[in-house]
Amino acid sequence: MTDAPATRHPSSEPLGRRYLALLTASGISNLGDGIGTVAWPWVASLLTRDPVSIALVGIALRLPWLLFSLPAGVIIDRFDRRRLVLAMDVLRFGLLNGLGLAVWAAMPLALDDTAGFPASPIYWLLIATAFVYGCAEVLRDNCAQTLMPAIVPASRLQAANGRLWSVELVGNSLLGPPLAGLIIAVALPLAFIANGFGFAFAALCIYSIKGPFRANGQGERRHWIAEVREGASFLWRNTLLRDLALALAALNAMTFLMLVALVLFAQDVLGMSSAEYGLLLTAAAAGGIIGGLMADALVRRLGPGNALRLTLLAITVQLAVIALSSHAAPVWCALVLAEFFGMVWNTITVSMRQSLVPQHILGRVNSVYRFFAWGSIPLGLLLSGLIVRLAEGLTNHETALATPFAFGAVVMALTTALFWKRFSNARLSAAHFA
Repeated sequence: MTDAPATRHPSSEPLGRRYLALLTASGISNLGDGIGTVAWPWVASLLTRDPVSIALVGIALRLPWLLFSLPAGVIIDRFDRRRLVLAMDVLRFGLLNGLGLAVWAAMPLALDDTAGFPASPIYWLLIATAFVYGCAEVLRDNCAQTLMPAIVPASRLQAANGRLWSVELVGNSLLGPPLAGLIIAVALPLAFIANGFGFAFAALCIYSIKGPFRANGQGERRHWIAEVREGASFLWRNTLLRDLALALAALNAMTFLMLVALVLFAQDVLGMSSAEYGLLLTAAAAGGIIGGLMADALVRRLGPGNALRLTLLAITVQLAVIALSSHAAPVWCALVLAEFFGMVWNTITVSMRQSLVPQHILGRVNSVYRFFAWGSIPLGLLLSGLIVRLAEGLTNHETALATPFAFGAVVMALTTALFWKRFSNARLSAAHFA
């Protein structure tokens, strides 16, 4: 009797060189993003102490997710996705190096008056560059997600996404922010220039990935609104994907409300320098890296629905802890907890979209999903500044800076209650294996 040929377990299928190139590109570009996480708001806080003006920089970065997500999905489904990622990385390289040089030339003249709404040209250049950068990010990030199913086997999507998110966090949250603090202490413009060169290296990695990455089954081209409608219709009919998008809208709005409020909170309540603030943000990496590596095992143990429920609870706890804190240690721990479960959320939901949505409309469905999930971010950013400004008329400065976190905790508690039953293990498992 001859031995049967050995069969490879799906979980042992290799991810391949193309995945390694995509993983490396994401890690390098996210190192630049991590530097930018500190650099963008820190520059704004040097130009003005007005919380709304600082929030406007974040709004300019994130508003394209509301304005550009839907047409971006059509572009992604019409053109070669690898080339689009490459083009957007090159564009951001040019943008950030230009901004860095402009900051270098103009910054000494821009710090004369930081009390009120900024009139400095460098502030408005910061806003304009942030908006164009954000448009490139929308197209690039949506496009990169659609590449994954064409690069790795379907059975490895969850593991591949978990590793990708972990590597991205190493750059974005573990290495980038503290490095930004050190760079800012030496020369602020170098933070933007270093960020830009991160995208240049990422572009080289994407260039090394060979093969066509254009969607199949597109059929005859129609008006872009009709194509967007097809993606929106698919998402809205799939009630699970719709619920995930709406829950993430609330989660992202409150997370970015927190991030903008945290800049002034860290400076004026926790008494942090730029380097110390960068170290505080490493908490996100500490939790996220562990979450990304453990996501697959955690989901198998708890089930996908329970993991999503715990994520909503963790974000609620995070905001409540920060609102009540006057020391850095509990804030750091709260960020670790929230980012751990946030990474689990991403691993589950991104893998689910990649599995459930047909390839020829994946770009549009991703874009509509992110229209809801990320389009709420500008609202959270604006609310952060407005809440602080209103609270300062009613209480002292330190309490006013804590108010956005308390507001966010209440919103997330209501969101958790609303979606608790909808995110059951049975519902998610049935959808995933249908």
